[in-house]
Amino acid sequence: MEASDWEADGSEIAALVGARHGDPFGLLGLHETAAGVVLRAFVPGAATLEAVPDDGAAPVPLGLRDPAGFFEGLVPAAGRFGYRLRAGNAGGTWMVRDAYAFGPVLGPVDDHLLVEGTHRQLYERLGAHPMTHEGIDGVHFAVWAPNAQRVSVIGDFNRWDGRLHQMRKRIDSGLWEIFVPDVGLGTNYKYEIVGRHGDLLPFKADPFGFAGEMRPSTASVVADTSGFVWTDAAHLAARAEGDPRRKPMAAYEVHLGSWQRGEGGRFLSYDELAETLIPYVAELGFTHLELLPVSEHPLDASWGYQPIGLYAPTARFGDPAGFARFVDRAHAAGLGVILDWVPAHFPTDPHGLAAFDGGPLYEHADPRRGFHPDWNTAIYDFGRREVANMLAANALYWLDRFHIDGLRVDAVASMLYLDYSRRAGEWLPNPDGSNDNRDAVAFLRRFNELVYGTHPGTVTIAEESTAWSGVSAPAYAGGLGFGFKWNMGWMHDSLDYMSKDPVHRRWHHDKLTFGLLYAFSENFVLPLSHDEVVHGKGSILARMPGDEWQRFANARAYYGFMWAHPGKKLLFMGQEFGQTREWNFDAALEWWLLDHGPHRGLKALVGDLNRVYRTLPALHARDCEASGFRWVVADDRDQSVYAWLRLGDRHDPPVLAVSNFTPVPRPGYRVGLPFAGRWREVLNTDADLYGGSGLGNQGAVMAAAAPSHGLPASAEILIPPLATVYFLYDPD
Repeated sequence: MEASDWEADGSEIAALVGARHGDPFGLLGLHETAAGVVLRAFVPGAATLEAVPDDGAAPVPLGLRDPAGFFEGLVPAAGRFGYRLRAGNAGGTWMVRDAYAFGPVLGPVDDHLLVEGTHRQLYERLGAHPMTHEGIDGVHFAVWAPNAQRVSVIGDFNRWDGRLHQMRKRIDSGLWEIFVPDVGLGTNYKYEIVGRHGDLLPFKADPFGFAGEMRPSTASVVADTSGFVWTDAAHLAARAEGDPRRKPMAAYEVHLGSWQRGEGGRFLSYDELAETLIPYVAELGFTHLELLPVSEHPLDASWGYQPIGLYAPTARFGDPAGFARFVDRAHAAGLGVILDWVPAHFPTDPHGLAAFDGGPLYEHADPRRGFHPDWNTAIYDFGRREVANMLAANALYWLDRFHIDGLRVDAVASMLYLDYSRRAGEWLPNPDGSNDNRDAVAFLRRFNELVYGTHPGTVTIAEESTAWSGVSAPAYAGGLGFGFKWNMGWMHDSLDYMSKDPVHRRWHHDKLTFGLLYAFSENFVLPLSHDEVVHGKGSILARMPGDEWQRFANARAYYGFMWAHPGKKLLFMGQEFGQTREWNFDAALEWWLLDHGPHRGLKALVGDLNRVYRTLPALHARDCEASGFRWVVADDRDQSVYAWLRLGDRHDPPVLAVSNFTPVPRPGYRVGLPFAGRWREVLNTDADLYGGSGLGNQGAVMAAAAPSHGLPASAEILIPPLATVYFLYDPD
């Protein structure tokens, strides 16, 4: 038998050594030939190489075919067998476990589901997974790059040499995979890709990487997010019961990097935040923590809204297990956890998704649909099934692996409109000339169906700032399928009203009434979010007019108005105690302000507002139903007084809320009520405890059967200056 019958062709060896071989698994490893089983291996730096069988048989020397380190030789075996490679040179010998000795991990079902766009748990197949394969421990790497000519995994384990672990391409799907033995947790890695035109691309982080290096480093890190031991079964069971629209929801919005800082300005870890942030928020009576994006992102100044590692909790605060412990601790404290999630766009950093395999892949190929002019970011191609599958699987990943209770979807408006922030000629309309992004709409509906179908009790929330109809209507009824929508109109109108001097508020009275014309057209969240305390807008307290006492009184009255208004609640960190300066993502909140009485008083009020809101069903059970609200006084613009009823179910006692947005007390103010009898004053934002003037109604008022405001009973009340007062019907 001639050697040429089993030896590799020289051109194939040159292609392999040059990392340009189209099928490295077709050349390397064990292969049957007419002459017998041949073993080929590539070990750069080796002068000698021998195969050491795992069964203890005698080592088999391999011949050097290329000085770059390509070896081959016949081995006395009838087929595949386990082996290691012993390499040697003038410096000594070392052992290598050959990645090309192992078969594939993925199968035809994975190919089919990816291409079909229905692989719900795609993250269990793509990315870097520590595992035992064919009896050997290592890591399986898999990445989607259908247009690449070659993909290699590079990292600490192979000196970042793209020649060593060239991956197997699955032709049917464009997936590339390789099992690398003897690699473990904590390994840094990236993908080296030769693009569609034969050009070597910048090293790419793993789109499905479960952890990443601390910025400014950009490698992915091998991590296991599947093995955390949870203790929150009772929380998940309770979450699944009932309708979230009828439950209290008061979210404390947090940027983890600037809530508090450690010594020297360092970030607190997930565990440190679990020890400090969670008890603080629970004590204040909030129901949820809402976190600005925790997905890995390269730029602190993006606040997380330009993520690259969608599957990786940011390393700024620790590892994925630390984040899981944080969520578990929140659940133990009775807090749900909502994540801000960003499927609208992604940054174009060279190590990210942009031009991932040499051209548009994750982004839409046409820049009129694939590039965002406001943020200089790329826009996902929502119409490509594999891309939509990756995003939907990412949403489910956070719910599956980290028991997240909800996702607030950022920048939904930018997804819905093809002409969003574009001038004429800068956008590509639909064939009929319309401007709705139908691929994005289909994706959002599918995303919501998956979340609600697989995780009962979780919620999805849209940040959507336009009049798009049916954002929180079910997908089957033609809506987008979100559970809730941020009420941006209420936020802007009410903040604009509160910024006016009280003497001028009579001319802007409808700023606070207009929102009730559409308050039940969607399931709304009332947000006082991070966006409202940056970019020159000032903090909530700083936007209030008047001297110091009036600023705090205005803020207290405003929060009282908000907590009694239909809709779930959201308040950005620091606004609960009256942060004076704008939010700075790069520094901790002004905690020293709590040394001063007015700030402590405002914080105490927020805690009491949450407790009253959670305790009284009338204030939350029908937040999303028009039958849960009735105006009593909506037209007293001259005195800037508003009064309204909140109503629960039949047996829930109603609550009357009254706001006075002038510094003039209103004694003897008559308000209509549905029942005669005792109405107990359950909250007064002007109370001494909160830093107010202490005016009130001595604990209760008695309503008589004297009709007023279209109601059968009424009472005269004292409305304190710049205050909101709640009265609970309490006939006993």
